[in-house]
Amino acid sequence: MMTKKTKELPVRRDVHPADTWNLASLIEDDDAWERSFAKWEKQISKYERFRGTLGDGPAALAKCLAFDSDLDREGERLGTYAHLKTAEDMADSRYQRMLGRYEHAATRAAEAASFIRPEILSLSATKLHEYVNAKPLRRFKLPLERLIRYKPHTLGRGEEKLLAMQHEMAQASDRVFRQLTDADLKFGMVRNDKRESVELTHATFSTFLHSPNRDVRRRAFHQYYEQFKSHENSLAAALASSVQKDVYYAKARGYPSAHEASLFHDKVPVAVYDNLIAAVRAKLPALYGYFELRRKRMRLRDIHQYDTYVPILSELETRRTWDQAVEAVVRAIEPLGRDYCRVLEQGLAGRWCDRYPNRGKRSGAFSCGTYDGWPYILMNYQPDVLDHVFTLAHEAGHSMHSYLSAKQQPFESYNYTIFVAEVASTFNEQLLSRYLLQRAKSDKEHAYLINREIDAIRGTIIRQTMFAEFEKIAHALVEAGEPLTVDCLKTEYGKLLDAYFGPEFVIDEELKLECLRIPHFYSPFYVYKYATGLSAAIALSERVLSGGKKELNDYLSFLQGGCSQWPLDLLKDAGVDMSSPAPVETALSYFERLVGELDTLL
Repeated sequence: MMTKKTKELPVRRDVHPADTWNLASLIEDDDAWERSFAKWEKQISKYERFRGTLGDGPAALAKCLAFDSDLDREGERLGTYAHLKTAEDMADSRYQRMLGRYEHAATRAAEAASFIRPEILSLSATKLHEYVNAKPLRRFKLPLERLIRYKPHTLGRGEEKLLAMQHEMAQASDRVFRQLTDADLKFGMVRNDKRESVELTHATFSTFLHSPNRDVRRRAFHQYYEQFKSHENSLAAALASSVQKDVYYAKARGYPSAHEASLFHDKVPVAVYDNLIAAVRAKLPALYGYFELRRKRMRLRDIHQYDTYVPILSELETRRTWDQAVEAVVRAIEPLGRDYCRVLEQGLAGRWCDRYPNRGKRSGAFSCGTYDGWPYILMNYQPDVLDHVFTLAHEAGHSMHSYLSAKQQPFESYNYTIFVAEVASTFNEQLLSRYLLQRAKSDKEHAYLINREIDAIRGTIIRQTMFAEFEKIAHALVEAGEPLTVDCLKTEYGKLLDAYFGPEFVIDEELKLECLRIPHFYSPFYVYKYATGLSAAIALSERVLSGGKKELNDYLSFLQGGCSQWPLDLLKDAGVDMSSPAPVETALSYFERLVGELDTLL
């Protein structure tokens, strides 16, 4: 009797080293980490020697800021190593402990350093002006200028210390959410297209939604959300607590709202956020038209959310090995110049990347750049999935942004903000999409790639804007004294689903629970940056591809800029003004044109 072979993921120790990242650019090995960590941890107590001295002149302040910066730089190295080792196998208790020890020490460091901001900001305006322009503080001119902006929102020493001590406790709602959704929720088994019984997880849920078999998609959707329904009260409590935390900190620091507190860091006007929502809402009829096109071409009587991920055309049978994916990405980004391509190719073909899934490895993909190490990339690459080639291009964009910023900027201004981060990543996706479209061998392949581009814009600009609007509503409700109960959250989210999907779309009752499963809601007012990022990337890619040396140099200067300017200023110098709704409107007009082109091809 023959038994069917089951393909299991390898355990971490059995993965070929060439397919893993080499973390030696950060730290040689675990023993070296332990030695460095012990030395670093001992430095924390030395903050105390600077307390009370920051008004003694520019040289005294410079010594304190240099110590603080050096401690941060070493902490970044240690923390990144521990984070990446944990990601290799989330079940490995050695690295969970390593990361936990680092996070505990980092909290202690934040507590020890908590006097610096209030002590600086207690100085007179005259003295602060003198300090900003003093020669000993030249290295810290930019951070000082930005710190002074926070003077109205900085408390006294005692209060600042208390807020710093709350850091670990303030992460409780996020930890509860992640433990519940990543560890405790079990979704059972679902039969796939081949009648194989496959475990339903967060990762395979997406795979099931891409199935051309509607019964598979529907079963996976309802079975997945059954678990969220069973735990809706716990999940709602976790989300409500996270929003309450955001509101608490905004009030404690004297911001008008949690919304404005979150935008303050990047000096982004509320109008940018509101313009995004208004621009997307104005173009929603184009989205409704796309859904109707999708329904007709898929020959569906009605359309549900689980019908919106599968390509309208069956997926192209294309297989790209890792090396072939790297080649495609590098060829696609050739417009960015020989030096950019050479560095990226060496990194992707070398050991910047942890390439394939293994048992216990963190799901999804991310880029993790540091000042002193390589800009590492975690992938769970599957050769048969075209989207994974785009994911590689995306994360490579982040990594090259980190690489170029670290090369050109001092530590204090190399680490770019999230607002501009998504420009670099989605810019590369735009180049890859255009590269593949130009080489499409048939109308079917051309239509497939256009369909993918439409869905990318829909998912990154329109869907993330709906999330952004939900965050704004949820925080405003808490600030108005309205408790975020399960019913309240589902009602508000349901209204948005109706608005963003349109009158002809069938909203399953379970879909209102979607708001309880989005991890980004635990990082307040974050997701709108995906939408603004892709909008800017579409505009900049057009500018670079249709321009010359100046346009390319403007973009490369942006990638080298780190946080040396405010995000809106960096983008403006690169060639796009995000204070205007025009880039978002342009991106959505491009979306509309693509829908029309797809309709013609189909």
